Amino acid sequence: MTIDLEALYIDLHQHPELSFQETRTAGIAAEHLRDLGLEVEEGVGVTGVVGVLANGDGPVVWLRADMDALPVAEQTGLPYASTVTGVDPAGNTVPVMHACGHDMHVTAMIGAVERLVAARAEWSGTAVVLIQPAEEYGAGARAMLDAGILSRYPKPDIVLGQHVTPLPAGVIGVRSGTQMAASDGLTVTLHGRGGHGSRPHATIDPVVMAAATVMRLQTIASREVDPRDVAVVTVGSIHAGLKNNIIPAEATLELSLRYPNDEMRERVLASVERIVRAEAAASGAEREPEIRTDHTLPPTINDAEATARVSAALRRVLGETSVIDPGMFTGSEDVSWFARDADVPLVFWFWGGLDPAKYAAAVAAGTVNSDIPTNHSPFFAPEIHPTIEVGVTALETAAREFLG
Repeated sequence: MTIDLEALYIDLHQHPELSFQETRTAGIAAEHLRDLGLEVEEGVGVTGVVGVLANGDGPVVWLRADMDALPVAEQTGLPYASTVTGVDPAGNTVPVMHACGHDMHVTAMIGAVERLVAARAEWSGTAVVLIQPAEEYGAGARAMLDAGILSRYPKPDIVLGQHVTPLPAGVIGVRSGTQMAASDGLTVTLHGRGGHGSRPHATIDPVVMAAATVMRLQTIASREVDPRDVAVVTVGSIHAGLKNNIIPAEATLELSLRYPNDEMRERVLASVERIVRAEAAASGAEREPEIRTDHTLPPTINDAEATARVSAALRRVLGETSVIDPGMFTGSEDVSWFARDADVPLVFWFWGGLDPAKYAAAVAAGTVNSDIPTNHSPFFAPEIHPTIEVGVTALETAAREFLG
């Protein structure tokens, strides 16, 4: 019986789960993989799923899809919009939404595996399916690898993965070399001296210290990085104080840093540390600030030869104009850990999920940034069709290119 992929997608979209909490999603994916005849293990790297489709001698291809959602309140207005909440690591109840399209990733994976099973007389080798948790934390791939998947399952000859993105449906974006930036997530704690809001002179105000630090950090990309290069310094979270008449004792900043290579990474990290410590000193802080690295992700680098093979195969199947070079994305991914640890090539591509007419109209009007919701937006929602079909075809085609 053919799997109803539209129903699967809608179900996953309506029931998103936060990172390392994807028990329902994992269970559904595992059930479909078992029904398709794969050997399946759950709970790999907390909530990850591994399925093995062995089909005789030949290459081993690892296929990866991530499944976690985000603490975002959905505003798409869709009849199948998420209304669920979850509890984040800090114990806060938060809205949850598939604002990055991981529900589409899982759906396309199940569809691609279904096709591989149906066509197993036409290929030989082994497909290892990874349904990965916690990509949004940059921790899920590492968790699965730390659980020993390289020694417990057939070692890959290549790793393949894909990500839905705000390109027109039917378009594949892929390039050799650096496809996505490296990233670090930092937590900076600034220490002041708390006191009464009416006596600021008797305090060292960490709120002012934080404000000055945030503004100065913006000069790294604008004044310290060559305009021809790429670096991103984002302060995505700032927390200080509980009441308007109390000057708190500390403030916390959460930073997201992006860069294309290790050299730029070292430069930006050094600049961040210099500015944070200098602003604390300028504010008269009596205690050094703390800078903690929460995650580090390497750049997502596509192997040149393997990418050329995948691109050619996709053009044959989807059409010559369907594959474009989208340039380097400043977003980051943890998929490359699989290929790096295994020391094998990686090909990771993007596939469009937007109504082509709407996208073309936004391009013509010069309103892409304002009218086209991006990943992580509360308005982000791929068109169900033909996004599912293209995602299934792309993943199956790429896998078949390497399976004997």
